[in-house]
This record gives sequence, structure tokens and C-alpha cells, in this order.
Amino acid sequence: MVARAYTVAFQGVEARLVEVQCAITAGLPAFNLVGLPDKAVSEAKERVRAAMTAMGLALPAKRITVNLSPADLPKEGSHFDLPIALALLAAMEVLPSDEVAAQVALGELSLDGSLVPVIGALPAALAAAEADCGLICPAACGAEAAWVGAVQVIAPKTLLALVNHFTGRGALAPAEPGTVPDTAPRKDFAEVKGQERAKRALEIAAAGRHHLLMVGPPGSGKSMLAARLPGILPPLEPSEALETSMIHSLAGLLDEGGISRARPFRTPHHTASMAAIVGGGRSAKPGEISLAHHGVLFLDELPEFSRPVLETLRQPIETGDVVVARANAHVRYPCRFMLVAAANPCRCGHLADPGRACARVPDCGAEYLGRISGPLLDRFDLRIEVPPVTVDDLAGAPSGEPSTAIAARVASARAVQRARFDGIDGVAVNADAEGELLDAIVAPSEAARKLVSDIAARFRLSARAYHRVLRVARTVADLEASAGVERRHIAEAAGYRLAL
Repeated sequence: MVARAYTVAFQGVEARLVEVQCAITAGLPAFNLVGLPDKAVSEAKERVRAAMTAMGLALPAKRITVNLSPADLPKEGSHFDLPIALALLAAMEVLPSDEVAAQVALGELSLDGSLVPVIGALPAALAAAEADCGLICPAACGAEAAWVGAVQVIAPKTLLALVNHFTGRGALAPAEPGTVPDTAPRKDFAEVKGQERAKRALEIAAAGRHHLLMVGPPGSGKSMLAARLPGILPPLEPSEALETSMIHSLAGLLDEGGISRARPFRTPHHTASMAAIVGGGRSAKPGEISLAHHGVLFLDELPEFSRPVLETLRQPIETGDVVVARANAHVRYPCRFMLVAAANPCRCGHLADPGRACARVPDCGAEYLGRISGPLLDRFDLRIEVPPVTVDDLAGAPSGEPSTAIAARVASARAVQRARFDGIDGVAVNADAEGELLDAIVAPSEAARKLVSDIAARFRLSARAYHRVLRVARTVADLEASAGVERRHIAEAAGYRLAL
């Protein structure tokens, strides 16, 4: 008799179903695990043996063979412990084999039989729903997996509790979805003195999900402005929250089993490696650009990042996904993020101040910002200078709008775009529009069309730059609730494009 249980193997955000087959046959006592397991999976048999001993069960003195099918798919992680234990218990006729085969299970076993939380419960629940199965996971993962309402989630604390559930000695209640209250303090734009142009650029960037580059001397407020960007972004849509949370689940970043509606805001240090930014490593884990999916990736001190790391951002910015190719893995992660970057004008940061600039002006500025390649710079929709704040501004009271007022305008503009692109796959905001769709949504007036044509010819804009000016102009018009794109919208959009 061959008993079966099911689990998943992760390939990017995709969870592939794995059949765990267990056969107990006559022969010398042995416990063999086959099916391309890694070290953590191979060690599962010892954890399973100890967990069963803790329950008072002894393995039969026969030959036990566990096969993880498909055998050519690499199996990684400690979450295979629980399905191996279930298949073995079904083969020993401790558990009903038909009920075990109707579940997808994942979880790590402690030596005392308790279940340890593992990553990936959310994508595993989606895979179980597609296979029309139930899901069994550790208690700490139940609230996370229960967000997939199409699957019943059983989340025991121990293997013994699960055995009692299957044998009718103690039924377990299905897990309930967790919640993550948004209690993080929000930084308010009302606290920022001066920098009205930068605030306006951030509002436009948030409304249309446009990429933004801020260049200014140290202390001008670039990082402070970027830190207040989450306060004006609209909450994630339910589908966006689920997609983002799947990536965070694989990275082990979901707290308290809840799915947050707050948009991600990732701020990697400039010493981060390519694998940390793009994704990779031994198991091809998601990088910062994927963890920022549907949110913001803020790169402070942009020229200080490694040149190869910056160049790898060019394709994901355009396509919205990244393929991590390694010798043992080839996975795709979504990464549709808004890139916000900050940079000093030169190494010392005081290029524009004659009294403080170094003797290498202006070559030092050209050399420093030259670390950002032209193709990458061309992908920023808005590029602004952030000048130092005057003493008068610092001494006065804050006079800017609160984040709530800006967020309301951003939400209204996003609502317009959501209705505009309803039913169009892969397009959610103005920054996604291209080709005939971009021409249709912009529809500039004759004066606006002439202005953008003159600007493109005068400044020799690339095709990408030309289209990005149109997208930003469409967003500016949306913030004004204007049906068409007028000359003033083009002028403002081009002003941000030509600032640097």
C-alpha cells in the first residue's frame, strides 16, 4: 500500500503541488527519502522519527520509502516535515489515507512534536484552493493562509492535535484571517518647511506612479520628503494586497498572520548586493524590487550604489517583472514599483555653493552624477532640484498642506485612472499606458500638442522621454480633474523632465 499526502514546492511566487508518497515494505529496517531533496528535506526523517516518539509511536521495523513527486523538481525547505509525517502515519494506518490525501500540508516539526511556522503559507493556500484541497499548516501560519477564503485551513499547534483531529478525538476549528492594524506613525508633509516644488513633484509621482529623482545638497530634505511619501499613497486594492503579501510571505515578512493594506516602502542601503536588490541567492529569493511591488523603492544616495546593480533596474522598470536565473533555479517575480531616488549634486554635495564647493567644480558634479547612466536617468519621469532651505523658512511656522489633503487629491486621481483602465490587463495607472492607449488617454489640445512637439525637437527628447512627458501631463490633468490635457499641463510636466 502506498499512502499519499500533498505539499508544495516554491518557484518564485508560484507554489507547485508535490505528491508525497510513502510505502512500507518488508526488508531491513530503513527510512529512505528520495525525490531530489535538499539537506533540510533529507533531515526531515530524523525530525519525523523524534516527533512520533514524542507521541508514543514507534516506526515499524520495516523498509520505509518516501518519494517526493515529481522527482526532478528540487525540494527545498523544512516545510516538508509535516506532509512526510502525515503520509507515514497514513501508511501505518494511524490516519485515514483518503482524508490525508485530500489536504495540502506544510510545516516544520520540532523534536517534541510541535509545529514550527514556515514561510509561504499564503501561496500554498492558493495552490490548495486551485487543487480543490484543504490546507494544514502550523498555528502561527493559519491566520495568514486563511485570507484565501476558497480553502479551509486547519492550523494545529502540534502533530498530536492534528492526529486527534483526524481520528475524531478533538476537532480543530478552521483558522480565521488575521488583521494587521496600521498603527505605524505617519510622517506628515505639514511638518516640512519650504520645498513646495518638491512636494508638488511627489504628489504627481504618487498620483500616477511616476519615477522621481531628487538632486540637492546635504540637508536640503530629500530623504525627509521621501519618508513622507507613504502618507499620501492610497491603500492597496484587495488584489494588490494579496499579490504583494504572497511575495512577503515567501520572504518571511508577514507579521501576526495578517495582510496589510499599506503600500510597501523599501529603503535598501547603497551597499546592498545585486542579489539583495534584484533577487537571487541559493534559493533565488525575492529582492528589494519585488518586495516593493505595488509600493515604493527609495534609493538614497543613488550614485553610491554599485553600477551593475543600478543597470539591472533598467529592464524591471519597463517590464514590471524580473527573472532570477541561477544554475538550480529560474523564477519570475513581479516588481511593478515606483522608483524614488535621491542624490547629492557632487561628492561633497555643495556644487552650487561657491563658498563651500571644492576646487574641482564643475567636473566633480559631472563625474559624480555620471555614475548614473543615461538610459537609467531617462527612465525617471520627474527630475527635480531640491535647493537648501533658507533660514527664514526654518524660523517660520510650517505653512504646507497636511498629508491628508494631498492624499485626498491623489486618491481622486487614482480613482479616475482606475475607471479609465478598467478591464485592461496590466494597466492600472497612467505610468503603465503606452502605444495607442497612451495616445487615446492623453488626447492633447492643439496648443498642447504643438508645445510638446516643440519641446521634443528643441531638447531632442528620446521616444521614451516624449511619452513620459505625456504620461506625467495626463496625471497633472487628472489632479485638476481636467478631461483633456492642456498646454499648461504639458508645460508643467516638461518642466520636471528638463530640470536636470
